[in-house]
Amino acid sequence: MSAPSSFLELRDLRIHFPTDDGLVKSVDGLSFQLERGKTLGIVGESGSGKSVTSLGILGLHKGGRAKISGEIWLDGEELVTASADHVRTLRGKKMAMIFQDPLSAMHPFYTVGAQIVEAYRIHNQVSKKVARKHAIDMLGRVGIPQPEKRVDSYPHEFSGGMRQRAMIAMALSCDPELLIADEPTTALDVTVQAQILDLMRDLQRDFNAALIVITHDLGVVAELSDDILVMYGGKGIEYGTAEDIFERPEHPYTWGLLGSMPRLDRERTERLLPIKGSPPSLINVPTGCAFHPRCAYADRTDGRSSTEVPELLESDGGHLVRCHLSHEVKRDIWENEIKVNLEPS
Repeated sequence: MSAPSSFLELRDLRIHFPTDDGLVKSVDGLSFQLERGKTLGIVGESGSGKSVTSLGILGLHKGGRAKISGEIWLDGEELVTASADHVRTLRGKKMAMIFQDPLSAMHPFYTVGAQIVEAYRIHNQVSKKVARKHAIDMLGRVGIPQPEKRVDSYPHEFSGGMRQRAMIAMALSCDPELLIADEPTTALDVTVQAQILDLMRDLQRDFNAALIVITHDLGVVAELSDDILVMYGGKGIEYGTAEDIFERPEHPYTWGLLGSMPRLDRERTERLLPIKGSPPSLINVPTGCAFHPRCAYADRTDGRSSTEVPELLESDGGHLVRCHLSHEVKRDIWENEIKVNLEPS
């Protein structure tokens, strides 16, 4: 195995879970890379493998029933073959995660400050007094008012937005070089969402951390991401810069995500364009392209969509796409059928 030049790189990662009903292929051959100071947005519907990927990077499947293969390289270290004890030493110090629901991720019996102190002291040989001061500083840094008082509050005494800020403070307490945010703005109102996104952007710049944002909200990734990975059925199906994905998308699933997103520059009377059908079962993934049962253009691939699994190849626009449609057909569909419906009224 050769070490990559990127700070984080996944190579053909597979995370499968044996069950009584069959093998759940939650992540099935995923590859991407991320540099320091950059943000990767991972988008897709529920069940596409986004959160399983993030837990795999953090080593949280180790010791469980998951069958993991492929490679995860973090700053020159390979994590799939590393021991669970070694990966545990990296969590918090080298990599950290902002969980989707801070109320369930934080312990209800301990104060917010005590939990930040514990996380900080695991990786730093300091006194409780020094760690408490650090916790107060971190709470203040993420915008929690009166941090010297709120440090002794319990999670249930915080509002949703304040809990998310406290979760970010805990994740950043040891200055991690990789930060993973799993649905960081779910269940928050739009004004608080904007504040949290601004906060994450500022803190990433201050810490020069590599950031992965996992979400189903294209508005969030448009706001934060340098690169975007679109996942479906446990695979990456489109991968490129944010400009590529929003201005020149080439996968029918990405077109569907863009068409189903509410926009302020269109008339409110216009209907959204949902993707028909439901995401596939990861136990019985459709043959060929996993998206073909829901794809409006599967009949333009001479039957390959239902029989052959498409490879992730470089598109005409320069980014990577997993689709049997030819470059010419995709360009024609985008320009004449999709793009015209997405432009402002």
